[in-house]
Amino acid sequence: MAGLGADAPRYNLRLAAPVDPGMPVAAVLDALTRLLHLHEALRTRLLPAPDGLRQQVDAEGGLAVAVRVSTPDRAADEAAALLAELGDRPFDCAVQWPLRVGLVEVAGLVRQLVLVLSHTACDGWGMRRLVRDLTELSLGRGVEELRAERPSRQPLQEAALQHSERGAKRDAAARRHWRDKLAAGPRRLFPAPDGAAPDRPFPNAVLRSPRLARAVARVAAAHRVSEPTVLLAAGATMLCRLSGAPDAMFQVVVANRFTAGTADAVTTMAQQGLFHLPGPGPDFADTVRRTQGASLAAYRHAGYDAAALERDIAGLDAADHSCWWNDTRDPLAALMDGPTAPADGPTELLWPQVFPPRENTTLAVDVNAAPGALELAMTADSALLSRRDMADFLHGIEELVLAEAGKA
Repeated sequence: MAGLGADAPRYNLRLAAPVDPGMPVAAVLDALTRLLHLHEALRTRLLPAPDGLRQQVDAEGGLAVAVRVSTPDRAADEAAALLAELGDRPFDCAVQWPLRVGLVEVAGLVRQLVLVLSHTACDGWGMRRLVRDLTELSLGRGVEELRAERPSRQPLQEAALQHSERGAKRDAAARRHWRDKLAAGPRRLFPAPDGAAPDRPFPNAVLRSPRLARAVARVAAAHRVSEPTVLLAAGATMLCRLSGAPDAMFQVVVANRFTAGTADAVTTMAQQGLFHLPGPGPDFADTVRRTQGASLAAYRHAGYDAAALERDIAGLDAADHSCWWNDTRDPLAALMDGPTAPADGPTELLWPQVFPPRENTTLAVDVNAAPGALELAMTADSALLSRRDMADFLHGIEELVLAEAGKA
């Protein structure tokens, strides 16, 4: 469906995993059927409506499952190919359920499972719950048992809450926050380019740093803030240094999973919060402290009616909010031991791909966990930032955090 944005294939959530020990195809299909009963988001379509979109939860229907027969030595490769086949196509959210499934069968048993979900129906947190539930259903747990054990709001229940008196108050406060920040922030972060080609490339850079993974934890502990706060403070500082603007402004992706009803929901809870930090200065410790308050305000006001917000700001002389920040890491990962613990090794700067133009985007940064390291993935408008600018931005974030860790 045109206009959703998140239905583009690059936003699809993808998973290919071994099934060990193998399971009969019929048992896996039974578990998948019960998973569809457990989570309404997996059988929800989005239909055009006069005021935007309307959710349609289907009470009946079917889901096609792709099955490939393979050999033990080829099963993983077959799963990878199936993942690409199912994941590289967009979903038609008005017609299709937002889930695709593939199975790789070896000698009568499923040995590889492939799941692809549309981001309109699920986010990374929801994917974790979905995989856990599918595993437990495969082991014989019941739908009602899991629903009672981990209660969560279904999409239509969440919609009802948003239209309640409580939801209306939250929406009004969030949209007021956005209007106030857009009125106060810098009108342009970077000069408008002259004659930028409409098909100009958006390069993608990835900085992979084992040292940054250790340093950010040390700085967070020293200042009694979260790791995302430290990295956002460094990103805000480098944004001002790179642009010359006095203030930093990011649209920050917020999970909005703050209550028991949403913490374990298989759905998409994420919306953008608007982060505005006036004047990040030379004292990085002070910037970290001020970032904590500004980020909490952004997170608290990240639940709103997006269509209403667009109407609110349509005629506003708004600040530049074309820079994006998304920390995708699991906040519980830092409490776990294992192969994700930071390792020694040099920092790498990679240029894995080039994206087509992205509307209303100057730069976008994703913070990702990698084995033994922390990754900063950055995509930027080549008409506004050179590859040298991008490299300076990413290395600058690392240097700020490493320097502060040396003081802790």
